[in-house]
Amino acid sequence: MSADLTKLRNIGVVAHIDAGKTTVTERMLFYCGYKHRMGEVDKGTTETDYDPEEQQRGITISSAAVTFPWKDVTINLIDTPGHVDFTAEVERSLRVLDGAVVVFSAREGVEAQSETVWRQADRYHVPRVAFINKMDREGADFFATIEEIEKRLGAKPLPVNMPLGNGPPQFHDPFRGVVDLIDMKLRCFPPESEGKEIAVQDIPPEADDAAAMWRAQLLDQLSLFSDELTERLLAEEPIPPEMIHRVLRDATLHNMVVPVLCGSALDRVGIQPLLDAVRRYLPSPLDLPPVQGIETTPKKGHEAGRITRKPEPKEPFCGLLFKIVADKHGDMHYVRVYSGALKANSRVLNPGKNRKENVPQLWRLMADRREQIAEALPGDIVGVIGLRHSITGDTLCDPKHPILLESISFPETVISMAIEPESSTERKKLAGVLEMLKRQDPTFRATESEETGQTLISGMGELHLEIIKHRLLRDFNLNVKVHNPRVSYRETVARCVEATGACHHRMMAGRPHTAELSIRMEPVADLPQPVVVTVAAGVTLPPEMLQAAVEVLQERGEGGGSLGFPLMKVRITITGGRAHETESNELAFRFAAADAFEKALREAGIVLLEPVMRLEVTTPEESVGDIVSDLQQRRAQIQGTHVRGNTTIIEAHAPLASLFGYSNAMRGLTQGRATCTMEPHSYGPAPSEVLEGFM
Repeated sequence: MSADLTKLRNIGVVAHIDAGKTTVTERMLFYCGYKHRMGEVDKGTTETDYDPEEQQRGITISSAAVTFPWKDVTINLIDTPGHVDFTAEVERSLRVLDGAVVVFSAREGVEAQSETVWRQADRYHVPRVAFINKMDREGADFFATIEEIEKRLGAKPLPVNMPLGNGPPQFHDPFRGVVDLIDMKLRCFPPESEGKEIAVQDIPPEADDAAAMWRAQLLDQLSLFSDELTERLLAEEPIPPEMIHRVLRDATLHNMVVPVLCGSALDRVGIQPLLDAVRRYLPSPLDLPPVQGIETTPKKGHEAGRITRKPEPKEPFCGLLFKIVADKHGDMHYVRVYSGALKANSRVLNPGKNRKENVPQLWRLMADRREQIAEALPGDIVGVIGLRHSITGDTLCDPKHPILLESISFPETVISMAIEPESSTERKKLAGVLEMLKRQDPTFRATESEETGQTLISGMGELHLEIIKHRLLRDFNLNVKVHNPRVSYRETVARCVEATGACHHRMMAGRPHTAELSIRMEPVADLPQPVVVTVAAGVTLPPEMLQAAVEVLQERGEGGGSLGFPLMKVRITITGGRAHETESNELAFRFAAADAFEKALREAGIVLLEPVMRLEVTTPEESVGDIVSDLQQRRAQIQGTHVRGNTTIIEAHAPLASLFGYSNAMRGLTQGRATCTMEPHSYGPAPSEVLEGFM
């Protein structure tokens, strides 16, 4: 790979499920010469969907990385899943990528998961290029999709090309090519060359006025970011394409605009202009601010502050571990290098755990293939085999220059399923497999119930758990009994209470232990973590005893509430305490904190929380009444509806408990013509009859 970082693009392809991400990726790999035959999603022959489950279902489940050249740049590309159950793959990919290609379907427009991935990209300030795919489909509407991008996503889309025609070949005005609004030429992609050859032609007369109007709008918007371009417009001088590209790039890098292109990946139309847009408008590692982190070993007398690392080989090494692919022969850890050089057979520090790690092997990742390398430089995304203590979200750095980067946060699981091994031998085997799956998937949970002996596995949705179940039965040949999925409830407290816990002259190891601790426990809607423990101003307990109390309160909070479900939306504040001159120590305060927690939890009362999903149903207009009526029976709250073409999109919030099997019911109401997507939205109070069932 070239050491010139200006020629490197680290990008992800993200979208709603079935918008065509993997097909877009496959065409990119073909036109850059990475592969000599185009694969097809329906045939299970694509480069990045190499898992048998992906090939069978025709969807992306796990993100895959490939590296390929395009003209004078090298592109590190990650193809991500579109299904909401695998949103963690998108989250961790966007955390380490510099830019993104967001794919929209011209027929469906901005869909639910489109909004989710857009918000994720906003959170990490990732510059984007949009590609409106499926222009050859019936109902395709390029300009309606642009309007939705602006209204629903709050973005500033700027078309840099526009379609000539819409819809399939049998239409009166079918999709035939793309009009470049910068050089004002029509580009067609003859099918006999598989789209490799591009025919550049003059714009046909019937499209002249529309092209001129959209070009004028493009230049008008770009004039806001360039005085030179404004002066040329006012003087009615020609605008060089190089100037347009430069201004558009600068505005894109600052997340002020989103260049929009169109095409049909399936019909091999518009992919090369998209690759050119990636090269021209998306950032290199040098275009972004230096990565920031926390200094973990400040000089004596100084507080830990924020420090930066530039993407230069001479800087101390730092990188972020963003993904683990578990394997019985050794886990593959995906690492994004931000600064310095990571070398094989070296030692690095994990500052979050204060553990040193060996790096015996480095690998260049090529989807399901890989090649061993000796060194990785800033901007590289590589695989490391041999790490023992590091997990997803951990920082790796030079032991002599510690820095802790921002980690990756993942959503809470919403659905669980019980599994039971057939024998004690299977139990041991199952435990090992579940640990492997937890390392690989940060949104997967597995716990063993002491009461029933069952193992509970939790995930992001029915499809997520179904695929985990298939892996246990098919890939690992486990003999386990699988029960139906069930909702993952949470608990919070009903009211604010204060309680005092005590440990009075308790004899342990021949000596008395005494301590007293007062706390306030209260429900709080918005907290950075499910349970937050704080210390009120003016509390003057010895630091080591106070820390022991904080640790116990945090452990008890994370351990669950009165019904055994995890607590959330709870803040615990230490308001006071008393220490005995000779009988108080850390252990005494641990007992006092535990006592205070139990008293407060009993007095505060229980509120059972159930996961609420954000549901989006796309249905023919004549079925809207039936869909709305059915949703209301499922305790759904309709948030709004809007019309797109001949269909109506219904947005609603509904409890997950009422949505099991909803897809089949919805298809029955509409003779199979409706589609739906759902994603976790929040937790809300469950009905009293549900709570009574657990009492």
